[in-house]
Amino acid sequence: MSGLNKPTSPPAYFQPFDLLATLVAVVRSDGSVLFANSALEDALGTSRRTIEGSQLPDCFTEPQILQNALEGAGSNEFAALRYDAWLKRLNHDPLPVHVIVAQTERPGEIIVELLPLEAQAKQDREERLIDQAQANKELIRNLAHEIKNPLGGIRGAAQLLQMEIDSRDLTEYTQVIIHEADRLQTLVDRLLAPHRRPHVVGDVNIHEVCERVRSLILAEFPRGLKVVREYDISIPEFRGDREQLIQAVLNIAHNACQALAERIAAGDAQLVFRTRIARQVTFGKQRYRLALELHVIDNGPGVPDSIKDRIFYPLVSGREGGSGLGLTLAQTFVQQHHGLIECESVAGRTDFKILIPLP
Repeated sequence: MSGLNKPTSPPAYFQPFDLLATLVAVVRSDGSVLFANSALEDALGTSRRTIEGSQLPDCFTEPQILQNALEGAGSNEFAALRYDAWLKRLNHDPLPVHVIVAQTERPGEIIVELLPLEAQAKQDREERLIDQAQANKELIRNLAHEIKNPLGGIRGAAQLLQMEIDSRDLTEYTQVIIHEADRLQTLVDRLLAPHRRPHVVGDVNIHEVCERVRSLILAEFPRGLKVVREYDISIPEFRGDREQLIQAVLNIAHNACQALAERIAAGDAQLVFRTRIARQVTFGKQRYRLALELHVIDNGPGVPDSIKDRIFYPLVSGREGGSGLGLTLAQTFVQQHHGLIECESVAGRTDFKILIPLP
């Protein structure tokens, strides 16, 4: 990059671009950079002082495409143009980006916004998770209410019938009806539980939550399982529902332990609780200055490919006899804290990441 035409200091009206997670440059129509925000500086691995005044097209593997776009914007051929490209980076492989070239109200200035395609895919995935969880919530609530009323009628009719018959063999049939009706009632109650229970807000220490879950897990799996704690003790307390968060983390950890059955039997199962602070993160269509990252990581066989995209759907389970409600309820509880649960899984390592905004 050349060092020609460097501005001595960027105008104040460029400074808000530094608050954005996307990569932004303000350039002249000839491609020289007037301003580069901090996200672009980080992505290129080059100082802002070096970027500003240089030729932005030189940062791309195919510079002529951007140069043509800038010339078109400068001559008012279009208001905005989008295309995909590869951004060159110092000591790194090129980064695939979605490029948006747009005119500004100031003559001779053009904004070039770069969206890393991985980040765009991540944002799309998060938006799908949130929309899916909301749809699941409405579906579950409506379905549970529709099941509840006829279920009570079936159970009541079976009880009345049992009182009228004398044959023990026939009584066994009515008892089966009552027992199965009770089992379905328990399932319906579990489906409705997160919508019935009030959100009790107080000060939450995430490590107290992890320790509570750890003690419950070790009580159920006392042998063959090692629980590793990697805590960042600088994480502050935040306002939330402690019991809901305990239940969310417990559901994830319990699922992990059930997937670890073979490794527990072999004596080399491992579950990791890792807490970190994430800075300037975007999830749920919002950007947060600070967020809690809680990872629950296991060394099990991984989530089956057949259900990877549906693990947070209700009644989807990867094991025989599973209700498929644990992760759905966990996602619901975390979203009530304006957070999100994500999952990355390969054979030998499954990582559930809980993200919750911090004050």
